[in-house]
Amino acid sequence: MSLARDTALWYLQDMALSPSICGVVLAAGFSTRMGRDKALLPWPPVAEGTPVANTFLGATIDLLQAHTDLVIVVAGNNAPTLTPVAYAHGAFLVVNRHPEQGQFSSLLVGLQEVLNHGRDAAFVALIDRPPVLPRTLKQLHQAFLDAGPNIWAVVPEVKRGEELAHGHPILVGREMIEAFHHAPPEATAREVEHECQKHVLYLPVDDARVAANIDTPEDYERLSKAEMISSEKQF
Repeated sequence: MSLARDTALWYLQDMALSPSICGVVLAAGFSTRMGRDKALLPWPPVAEGTPVANTFLGATIDLLQAHTDLVIVVAGNNAPTLTPVAYAHGAFLVVNRHPEQGQFSSLLVGLQEVLNHGRDAAFVALIDRPPVLPRTLKQLHQAFLDAGPNIWAVVPEVKRGEELAHGHPILVGREMIEAFHHAPPEATAREVEHECQKHVLYLPVDDARVAANIDTPEDYERLSKAEMISSEKQF
């Protein structure tokens, strides 16, 4: 067998084992407690009147694009304000027509779009937290590739004192996507995850951002003073 043919067969086998991955950003929430759309919060945080370098949404899209084939933003009633940001950063945007049904409904909309684009897996990120460090996505991706067929999803976990907290983004394969789609409408993503727990790999990471929920102005103010901001350039 020729070297060229050997190389071609190796390449095709590698492609068959490496799923094509989308990024999905869930951004259809009402941001009631924040008082303004969390997707448009400046990132990194800046003082009042200071020019904004980026936003939670823009930075999350930029992060995911470096590790995926395409990025899908799920918007709700805020679609008119998020569309320019999504398009400026090269993402697709889909609309959850019933955002009042909660985050799980947005997840299903986003994952259906993943399947519509012929992809096999997706990073699912939430807009209520700062973008994680690039190295965290690399760790999640590698763990997913290294895992056997019995693993349907990889979820990052980080230590908070003596406890472990699970966070986002999560990386889900086709089997987990199907599990979400077959769940009852009133289910939550957490409930489905727990039902499929034997198929979930919880991956320890050194990145506080994976579990940094930003729901109120006070949360955002604390974030602006947190040590995790100084790690922005740690790749």
